[in-house]
Amino acid sequence: MGLNKILSVAGKPGLYKLLSQTRSGFVAESLLDGKKITVSFKNNVSVLSEIAIYTLEEEVPLREVFEKIKEKEEGGKTSIGHKEDKIKLEEYLFEILPNYDEDRVYASDIKKIIQWYNLLHDHGITDFSTEEAAEDTVAEEKEAE
Repeated sequence: MGLNKILSVAGKPGLYKLLSQTRSGFVAESLLDGKKITVSFKNNVSVLSEIAIYTLEEEVPLREVFEKIKEKEEGGKTSIGHKEDKIKLEEYLFEILPNYDEDRVYASDIKKIIQWYNLLHDHGITDFSTEEAAEDTVAEEKEAE
């Protein structure tokens, strides 16, 4: 499952897996407790594949930040928790993304990045490559057969 099926719903903790679309919104399942909720189109919802982090030069897609965390942690969970103090959180992100924009990326954003990465890791969602790259890999494997 790619990041294009994982949602963040404003005012609700954790992340949600998109299950189906309805006339007035969609049904999603919490990755925290497995409960299903209906979310209307009026809610502020972000798809993880559409989120980017500000750097001094450009915006870096969240999936690339997750890939860098995965490389740093050798596929494991983060070495720090999302409840660490501001300085430790900033130092960690600086190791991952040295040119992130300190004026536009807040400690609360870094907490979410770490919390989301660990939550995704707990649910076995660790392939942060682009959907196109994943489709290419599947196509290459079929050609090899």
